[in-house]
Amino acid sequence: MLDSGRDVLLLDGDCGLCHRLALFIDPKLAPGADIAYRPIQSNEAQKLIETFPGWQQKADTVYLFRNGYSYIRSAAVIRCLLYMKWTWKIWFPIVWIIPLPLRNMIYRFVARYRHQVFKKPEVCTFRID
Repeated sequence: MLDSGRDVLLLDGDCGLCHRLALFIDPKLAPGADIAYRPIQSNEAQKLIETFPGWQQKADTVYLFRNGYSYIRSAAVIRCLLYMKWTWKIWFPIVWIIPLPLRNMIYRFVARYRHQVFKKPEVCTFRID
């Protein structure tokens, strides 16, 4: 079970892109960064999602629970840069400038075609603590 104060990235456990995202982020974490990865399909992820605002609970997307707040879609993905070493973290303000509707449009396009481009992982291995 997750510690109540720990940040967590909830990803689709059947998605090759999500799987690769967790494997990409983890070795690039800044010293002291504390983030857990969980498949959305897991019981602990579902319990956490139940604590989010109603409109977020209905979203079928990636979630980031950070500092007591929940974020979805592009806002969640971009905030992942804040956990990474400075060479990646410096991209946050640059990418954040892109207007939210445009960011989410790009996010939805990628999400729609991710299963066609990225092979489904045999086993969800990104339950990294």
